[in-house]
Amino acid sequence: MKRNYWPLLFIGIFSFTFGMIVWTIMSAVKVPVHEDQSFLKTYQDVDMNYNNIMTSNMIFKNKYDLEFIINNKKLNLTTSDIKLSQRVLEKKTHHKNLLKLGSNNLVVNVIDKNTLEKRSVQIDLRVTKSIQSDSDINLKPNDFKNESNMYLTNFDIKYENNWNITGTFTVGNDIGYIFIKTNAI
Repeated sequence: MKRNYWPLLFIGIFSFTFGMIVWTIMSAVKVPVHEDQSFLKTYQDVDMNYNNIMTSNMIFKNKYDLEFIINNKKLNLTTSDIKLSQRVLEKKTHHKNLLKLGSNNLVVNVIDKNTLEKRSVQIDLRVTKSIQSDSDINLKPNDFKNESNMYLTNFDIKYENNWNITGTFTVGNDIGYIFIKTNAI
């Protein structure tokens, strides 16, 4: 009587496939997960309210001029970098090399377009590495020194890396959102 080895082949293929599934699950569980916090919200909240965020930004821009000066480079209220991947940063963004290793200074002014007066603003910013949140720098209203409605602060960057600057500026009921991708050199 001749033996048939085909069932052993199918058992071997099934065992190998089952082993690869178990290995994939175990490897995936060991990898840390970092949740995106663009605009200081969960990505689900940003996804559901993206149009409201952009509308709020347009209303804010129509009422106020925001001067966002980081290391003597003046920026406006912008969210255009949200469309770019970190790899495109080198070629497409105008915000390259904004941060530097060590001490960085930030100045924020909000000027009413009608009265041309500086307005008081509540600032909530986060400077974070593009991949991990272990070096997040959270800049809350009490981190800023208010000199006649000109807000000043300093923060330290410890790693040469790609960084995101995201946050909100609140004047009364109006909220402006910012999202900048840059790097530290």
